[in-house]
Amino acid sequence: MQEQLQGINLYLIGMMGSGKTTIGEILAKQLDYRFIDTDELISKVAHQSISEIFATEGEEAFRDIESQVLSQLCAYQKFVISTGGGIILKKMNWSYLRHGIIIWLNVPVEELYNRLKEDTTRPLLQHPEPLKQLQTLLEQRTRLYAQADLEIMINSGDTPEEISSQILEKISSILKPKSNALN
Repeated sequence: MQEQLQGINLYLIGMMGSGKTTIGEILAKQLDYRFIDTDELISKVAHQSISEIFATEGEEAFRDIESQVLSQLCAYQKFVISTGGGIILKKMNWSYLRHGIIIWLNVPVEELYNRLKEDTTRPLLQHPEPLKQLQTLLEQRTRLYAQADLEIMINSGDTPEEISSQILEKISSILKPKSNALN
């Protein structure tokens, strides 16, 4: 698989709570790639949590930082990159994501809610009706997520290891086989 990928980055996209970080870390180990979470990197660069950036600078400022970070990451190779759920909202980001293979982790909204209902660190879920907010966000973003190279449907019983294996299987089906000049 590693030879087939030839160092191409993998970008994990999807809603908050879809498991991008957990699955990304597993994929990186399996591929002997490095792993990076764009939200963690943004927090380090800005010296603030994502919630603090949203509260003090606003979502638009956060999205600008996110684009800057993504533009720099796409210059590297052999990375599995977990992105923020809204990274697909800026058209410019797609040109960066297209430097690699884009994988959408598609999780049903009820499962997302179950995973996130106790999480108070998500600025976009600080809402009187978080489930309704998640449904709205998913409806707004689905057509953008659907532009990914691969869609991985995730069910509540799937383990991160199973999902990672499924991703590796599907990646090999979209990569062109390496031509062997000796044949």
